[in-house]
Amino acid sequence: MIEKDDWMMSVLRAAKTLELPDWWICAGFVRTKIWDTLHGFEERTKLSDIDVVYYDPHHLSKEVEKKYEEMLHNRMPDLPWSVKNEARMHLVNHDFEPYTSTVDAISKFPETVTALGVTLNDRDKVILAAPCGLHDVLHMEVRPTSIFTKTEERRSKYRERVKNKNWQATWHKVKIAEW
Repeated sequence: MIEKDDWMMSVLRAAKTLELPDWWICAGFVRTKIWDTLHGFEERTKLSDIDVVYYDPHHLSKEVEKKYEEMLHNRMPDLPWSVKNEARMHLVNHDFEPYTSTVDAISKFPETVTALGVTLNDRDKVILAAPCGLHDVLHMEVRPTSIFTKTEERRSKYRERVKNKNWQATWHKVKIAEW
């Protein structure tokens, strides 16, 4: 689906030009494409952001991330770019253990349906990372990832996030798992 979508491929190619280590575009970029397709939407659902994530333990400052965002804005200025180095995000997310890679970080996103990422190989073929599997996103069943079931605080964050996202207003077939 993504390789046949010229717009998505142009977004991926723009991110690829940054030559970031272990880079992926994740979450809503992938989930929205799947849900729009499953709902038969003719028009793309607008994205609140395009999450470009990477893993570089040697350059952890926010300023570096902002520099990459600016570079992407210069390439495609009308897009809501967000760039994050997952090597530092365990601190932001109050996780005790550092993430070991970008895919490890993606596996710790709040919902299984957002724990998805895509990147391009050296031949511009799409590679999909789905550390929590594809069942939930394909069946439009929103559930917390395992890390968001461990404590009441995390379950509460999951519930609040799902409420705020209000995905069912856009995709009526989506089912939300309560925790």
